[in-house]
Amino acid sequence: MAERPTTATPPVHRLPAGLVVPAVVGVLLMVVPLLGLVVRTPWSGLIDLLITPGTAEALGLSLITATSATAVSVVLGVPLALLLARPGLPGAGLLRAVVTVPLVLPPVVGGVALFAALGRTGLLGGPVHELTGWALPFTSAAVVVAQVFVAMPFLVLGVEGALRALDPRHAEVAALLGSSPWRTFWTVTLPLIRPGLVSGAVLTWARALGEFGATITFAGNFPGTTRTLPLQVYTSLQTDVATAIGLSMIMLATSVIVLVAARGRWGRA
Repeated sequence: MAERPTTATPPVHRLPAGLVVPAVVGVLLMVVPLLGLVVRTPWSGLIDLLITPGTAEALGLSLITATSATAVSVVLGVPLALLLARPGLPGAGLLRAVVTVPLVLPPVVGGVALFAALGRTGLLGGPVHELTGWALPFTSAAVVVAQVFVAMPFLVLGVEGALRALDPRHAEVAALLGSSPWRTFWTVTLPLIRPGLVSGAVLTWARALGEFGATITFAGNFPGTTRTLPLQVYTSLQTDVATAIGLSMIMLATSVIVLVAARGRWGRA
């Protein structure tokens, strides 16, 4: 009787001891500040803090602007990712570098750049202000623009990666069957890249929710208009550290809940 072939168990490679220490330090560097936030949070007064007019107003504005910025990023970023993913696109490397610059640019510098382009005397904002008398800075719309500027690269890179992982034969078969490019995109490409699109949108939303530097530089810190929750944390930190810690905990909980929920969705996609 022939012996049944056995599947060899791959050997378990031990991590070199010299790498364990920096790995542990790296974990602690991320966990300890969050643990400190949890320990220092005034839990008994957190609900009261959440329903105070200033906090509720800032949280509502943050949710609205972050969601709006994510929607704008999807509308603009998906076509941009499709363009970047096209093989043989001239200048693709330069274009990708331009798209990823906001990821490494200090947010305050991003706010200054937005002022230079869209301010009352800016490259585009100047002519608009002269013609209409309207200026974008220090408005709620400016908050959304600042958030799009710093957060959209997350969506573009996520969708581009998903597009590059696609088998081009799917689109080729659809074209052979007479499907138009637009219909192929909606019925073939978009469903296949849904996990990358969802994960990119979630990261974009989370980044927009936490945006601070470009927002305070380009939109200011006006209650009810441009004061988002991160700016409320900054304002509270000047006078009441306990309130700032409580608001930070609210932001942390909001981000974690959304990321965990979305992870379940794209994991099932």
